[in-house]
Amino acid sequence: MHKYLILIFIFLIGSAFAEEQTLEERIRDRFPTASIDSISETAIMGLYEIVISGSIYYVDQNFTYLFDGNLIELNTMRNVTSERVSEIERAELQEIAMPFSDLPFEMAIKRVYGNGEREFAYFADPNCGYCRKFDEETLGNITDATLYLFLYPVITERSIPISKAIWCSADAGEAWDDFIFHGVSPQANDGCDNPIDQIVEFGKKMLVRATPTLFFSDGSRASGALSLEQLEGRLTSTQETN
Repeated sequence: MHKYLILIFIFLIGSAFAEEQTLEERIRDRFPTASIDSISETAIMGLYEIVISGSIYYVDQNFTYLFDGNLIELNTMRNVTSERVSEIERAELQEIAMPFSDLPFEMAIKRVYGNGEREFAYFADPNCGYCRKFDEETLGNITDATLYLFLYPVITERSIPISKAIWCSADAGEAWDDFIFHGVSPQANDGCDNPIDQIVEFGKKMLVRATPTLFFSDGSRASGALSLEQLEGRLTSTQETN
């Protein structure tokens, strides 16, 4: 009896694997340039979850229908798709995580507040409104921290020459403030090399998808314009962890 159960189990596993192979072939036939990260069967209405370039979609076994949107479990109002997105992002970040000390600080603008004992890094675009808010409301009031500002021009193409000019100014930190707070165009020194292209390449490798994005000394990170209270809380907790 056990022998037959084992054979049935192997048959079912093999059938499921064959179905997923067939589905993948159908997806590739329809979208030959798609970067398929994963295909997995869900427990919901016979749907399959496909992850393409980090985005989640749902399809039927025959690839007749494709659903692009959030799946909500109505009994609990649980957003199944959102949970999976978070799960995938956590796995991706864990895979590329690196110690804070390995960040390329030579490509950053360094600022010291007070005794500078708490360290964090900040990826910012000069045309980022949230970065301006963060600089004015949060960084303008912080104490006892060392900041490494990475110029990360990803919002608009116009940010690239501005970032390069800021880096090549006589005082890069002052040039950053003048531009984001007062709209004063930076004056670059002639013949200056800059690391902006390398920063963008590094940021994309580290999945920095928005500005502001902050890296803390315990290896954690956060996106968005944190309030002073939120930033102080993160810096204090990372200091205790270290």
